[in-house]
Amino acid sequence: MSKHAKQQRLSETRFWFERLTKTGLRALHIIGVVGAGGGILLHVDKSLWLPYWIITLTTGILLITWEIIRDWHWLIQLKGVLTLTKVGLLFLLMPLTDWQVEIITLLVLLSVLVSHGPAGLRHYSIVHRKVIHGKKEIKG
Repeated sequence: MSKHAKQQRLSETRFWFERLTKTGLRALHIIGVVGAGGGILLHVDKSLWLPYWIITLTTGILLITWEIIRDWHWLIQLKGVLTLTKVGLLFLLMPLTDWQVEIITLLVLLSVLVSHGPAGLRHYSIVHRKVIHGKKEIKG
């Protein structure tokens, strides 16, 4: 096997490793969001939804870190800006208890926009005021 073929094989292996890892993190993140969000919205005892909250925060931090390490442009693209906006909204959940339903609804809507919005919107740079494409994304 040539050196080039070995490099391609390694990169394919890495691609699948990264893709499956990121997909797994996203799945855990969604489980955490559902458990914590449901617990908060239904006024379930905090001890029952707190483990889901911890899963949500841990996987969220890992996913954000992943994106920044992969390509710092994420921070100035709408997908990054909106994700950081979501983090800010999380800090409002506890002091604004009368607005929890609205905040969680907005968090879910922003999540859908960040994950499933058109690439031209997600990759729009608030600094450059145009779409910028960074390194190839690992979708999952």
